[in-house]
Order: sequence, then structure tokens, then C-alpha cells
Amino acid sequence: MAFRFNKRVNLIKGLGINISKSGITPSLRTGRGSLSSKGYSVRTGIPGLTYRKTFSKTKNSGCLLNILLLLSVVFLLLQFMFPNGV
Repeated sequence: MAFRFNKRVNLIKGLGINISKSGITPSLRTGRGSLSSKGYSVRTGIPGLTYRKTFSKTKNSGCLLNILLLLSVVFLLLQFMFPNGV
């Protein structure tokens, strides 16, 4: 039996950061699944029994989602720190 470490930190509704053994990745949860830099996944099930299907991206897809997430967090922090502008 394999052990997994997974922690999700919510930033705003639906947008969060996943922390696991393999690294830190941003993700967006929708009503039907979740979208991350690793692809799109759909999960369904009942307690004790879960089915998960992942539609992964190509291995060399880049880090566009990471850059967009970082820029949006910086923008939100600047808006919070300086509500009237600089």
C-alpha cells in the first residue's frame, strides 16, 4: 500500500495551490472536475470507493498557468495593500 501526501490551500473560491511530494502546483476546481498544470481530472464516488480519470497534458507544456497564477496573486496583493493606487 502506497502512502500519499497531499495538501490543498484555498486562495479564493475554486482557486488553490496543491502541495505534494512532487512539488507545488496551482489548480482551479470547477463543478465537474479540476484543472491544473498537469491536466484536467474528474473524480466521482462514494465514501470508501472513488473513481478518478485524468486527462493529462503533454510533458513539455510549459508553465503558463503558473505564471498567470503568480501575476494574479501579485495583482491582488497590490490592490489590497494600496486600495487608492500608488
